Amino acid sequence: MNGLGLLSALWLTPLIGALVVVILPSGARRAARPLALATSLVVLAVAVALAVGFDPGGETHQFVESRPWIPAFGASYTLGLDGIALVLVLLTAALMPLLLLAGWHDVAASDSRRAQAYPALMLATQGLALVAFTSLDVLLFYVAFEAMLIPLYFLIGGFGRSDSSGADRAAAAVRFLIYNLLGGLVMLVAVIGLYVLTARAGIGPDNGGTFDYRLITAAVADGRLEFTTGVALLMFAAFTLAFAIKAPLWPFHTWLPGAAVAATPASAVLMMAVVDKVGTFAMLRYSLPLFPDAAATAAPVLVTLAVISIVYGGVMAIAQTDLLRLIAYASISHFGFIILGIFARTEQSAAGSALYMVNHGVATAALFLVAGFLVRRHRIREIGYYGGVQQVAPVMAGTFLIAGLATLSLPGLAPFVSEFLVFVGTFGPYPVAAVLATSTFVLAAIYILWTYQRVMGGPPAPGLARTSDLDARELVVVIPLVVALIVLGFYPQPALDVIEPAVAHTVALVGGTR
Repeated sequence: MNGLGLLSALWLTPLIGALVVVILPSGARRAARPLALATSLVVLAVAVALAVGFDPGGETHQFVESRPWIPAFGASYTLGLDGIALVLVLLTAALMPLLLLAGWHDVAASDSRRAQAYPALMLATQGLALVAFTSLDVLLFYVAFEAMLIPLYFLIGGFGRSDSSGADRAAAAVRFLIYNLLGGLVMLVAVIGLYVLTARAGIGPDNGGTFDYRLITAAVADGRLEFTTGVALLMFAAFTLAFAIKAPLWPFHTWLPGAAVAATPASAVLMMAVVDKVGTFAMLRYSLPLFPDAAATAAPVLVTLAVISIVYGGVMAIAQTDLLRLIAYASISHFGFIILGIFARTEQSAAGSALYMVNHGVATAALFLVAGFLVRRHRIREIGYYGGVQQVAPVMAGTFLIAGLATLSLPGLAPFVSEFLVFVGTFGPYPVAAVLATSTFVLAAIYILWTYQRVMGGPPAPGLARTSDLDARELVVVIPLVVALIVLGFYPQPALDVIEPAVAHTVALVGGTR
C-alpha cells in the first residue's frame, strides 16, 4: 500500500460526515450522534493505516499527494506526513471518538437541529485541523488555519455554557475569534510576501513563484532564496504572532481561559488538545525552517516569553477558584514548555516539544473531561463548593488524581519524559531559562495537589453525598486516556522513533544543535 489518497481520505471523511449529519432528514435525526461517532472511528482507522505504513527511516515526507489548485498563484493541493505530523494526526483521530462520547448529552436529543449541528461542528473542526497538520503548501495551510476558527466559534458561542442571557459564551466566542483572526490577517500579509519573494527569486513552476513548503525550505537552505535581515524578521514575526496567539503564548493568551470555561468540556478539550497544537506545530513546521536566521535572532525573546508563560500560568492556576479555569491556566504553563523546547533549537528540546504536544493533549483531555463530568453533575464550577468526592465517587477521584499527577509530570506518566527532554535540551543554550522553568515543579504540585485535597478529600460537602460515580459511557472515555498516560510514561520510544528523524531534519534546516 503506497498510501495514495489516504491523506485526502483522512480530512475529507470528517468533513463529509459533518455534512451528512447536518442534512439528515427529520425522521433520522436521532442517528446524528451515532453517525458522527462512526465517522470518527473511520477517521481513526485511516490514521492507524497511515501509522502502520509510515517508515520512520524513510523519506521525511511520506504519503505525498500533489495536484494543481490555483496554478496562477503557484498554489497546489499538496499533502504529506512527517513524524511530527503523524503523532498529532493520531492524537486528533484518537481523541475525537472519546470527545463525541464525552459530549453525548451536551445537547438534548429532543433539540434535533442543535443535536445535529453540535457533532457536525466537532467533525468539521477535526477535518480542518487534519488539513493543517498534513499540508505542504503554505497557502493551503493558511486556509485551514483560519477556516477552523468558524466551527470552533459556533461551538463556543452556540453550545457553550453561560448565564441565562448567553453573554458569557458570546463574549468568549467573540474574543476567541477576534484574537485569532487578527493574528491570521497579519500572517496573510507575510504569506503573500513570501510568494512575491519566491517569484522574484525564480522559485516554483516556470520560475513564477510558489507556496510549496518543500521548494521554499530547500531554496532557503541552499541560498537561492535570501531575505534581508529586516524583511526576514518582519515575516518571521508575522507568522509567529499568529501561531503564538493560537498556541497560546503569554501575553497573547487572554482569550483562552474564558473560551475554555464557556465551551462544553468536549469542545474545550478539542480546542486545547488539538486546535491550539496547530500553533505550536506550525512554529516547528514554518517559523523555524522558513526564516532560520530570524528565528535565531528572535529565539532569546521567544524563550523569555515561554518562561514567563510557564511561571505565569502556574501562579494564575494556584489563584483560581473555578475548577475549569484552573486547568485552562495550567495549559498555558504547559504550552510555555512546548514553545521553550521549540526555540531552544536543539534536537532533544524539539523532540521533547513534539512529544509534549501529544502528552499534553492526553493529560489535559483526561483532567478536563473528568472535571467536566463532576461539574455537569452539580452545575457548579467553584472549587469551594466541593469536598469529599473520593468517598462517594472513588473512581472519579482516582482518575482525576492520575490525570492531575500527569499534569505535574510525575515520573511514570507521559508528560514527564517530554518535560525532561525539554529541560535537558534547553539547558545547553539557555541554562538560566531552564533553571527558571523548573519552578513549574513546585507550582504544579501546589495547584494540582491542593485542588485534589479541596475537591476530593475530606468528608463529603453538603449536597455531594449522592454524587454518582463515573458511568459506563464516561469510563469508556476516561480509561483509554489513563492507559495512554501510563503506556507513554513507561514506553515513549515508539513515538520518539517516529518524531526524532523529522526533528533532526528541522533542526538541520535551522542550524540548531544536537
